Order: sequence, then C-alpha cells, then structure tokens
Amino acid sequence: MERKKLESAAANYSYLRGLFSIPLGSLCIVAALGNWGLGPLRHAWIFIAAALVLGAACLPINRYYNEHYGRVTPSTRQQSRAFVATIIAVAVMVGGSFLLRSRASWSLDLPVNPIAASFGLLMLAYYAIVVGLRTHHVVIWGGLLVAGLLPVWSGADPSNIGLVLAGVAAMTNGILDHRLLVRTFEPSKDLGVENSDAGT
Repeated sequence: MERKKLESAAANYSYLRGLFSIPLGSLCIVAALGNWGLGPLRHAWIFIAAALVLGAACLPINRYYNEHYGRVTPSTRQQSRAFVATIIAVAVMVGGSFLLRSRASWSLDLPVNPIAASFGLLMLAYYAIVVGLRTHHVVIWGGLLVAGLLPVWSGADPSNIGLVLAGVAAMTNGILDHRLLVRTFEPSKDLGVENSDAGT
C-alpha cells in the first residue's frame, strides 16, 4: 500500500470501525418499540436493561478491532474535526426536529419525518467533515434524508418510524464501513503489528 494511501486510511480508521453501529442502530429500534409500548419494552427499566446489554456488546467489538487491526490515535486535527462535526450534528438533530415538525407555534409543521431527515443530514455532514464521503454514505444517508423529506408523513407523529429507519441505516452503513476497513487494512497478524497503537 502506498504511504500516502496508508496515512489517509489510518487517519480514518477510528471512524470506520462499523460494527459499533450495530448496537447503536439496535438501540434506535428498541427505543422506537418502547415508545410504541410494545410488549415488555413499554417499561422504562426494560429499555435501560436493553441499553446496558447493547453497550456491553461494544466491548467484544472493541477487542476484536484492537486484536485484529491494532489501535490508531487520531491526530489533534482529526479530533477537532470530529468535535466540530458532533456539535453540528446535535444542532441539526435538535433544531431540525423542532423546526420541521413540532407542536411549537414557530414550527413549520411540514408533513415530513423530522427524525429521519435530521439524522440523514447530520450523518452526511459528519462523514463529509470527518472521514470524507464514500458512495455508500451518500446512498444510505442521502436516501434517509430524502425519505424523511418526502411529503407523505402527515397524520400521527412519525418520529418512531424515523428512529427505526435511522437504526436500519446505521446498521447497514456500519457493515459497509467495516467492509471498507477490512479491504483497506489487512489484519495485524499479516502485517506484524500486534496490538500496536499508531498516531495519525
């Protein structure tokens, strides 16, 4: 692998560990099911227990990545970009949800799905700022944004459907990010970099 390509890949490594998106996406879906009051998920403590189980699932995922691909410490510049992207993401998610469709008098009250639209937009912005958009990012998050903005969400609050769509998108995107990581790097055993920690 060329040095320039390797440095670029290493800089993005932390953000392409896509298997973490599976518990995150599952949490979105569990939250939606809980909001709908389905089965035992209508109880708050069940949701908390599910969140703890999904959080615990991140531990073996982290161990897998560290053991097979080593560790990479993002540069200060990369961390700053991630921080800025996170601030923008929170602003987009909160502001977009209230502006597009809420009970507030200043809301536009459009027949859209604010959760799906806001989540799609913020993830596009996040990947554009931090990692650089790949084709699957544009397809998945752009598709979620478009689906959320379609004027078909009249009637009851579609936020829970938006959470389910966001959860499915997160898991799909995570699998493709992981695939991109695997294609970019060989496992550390093949490279002779057992559990190394490289700064980028």
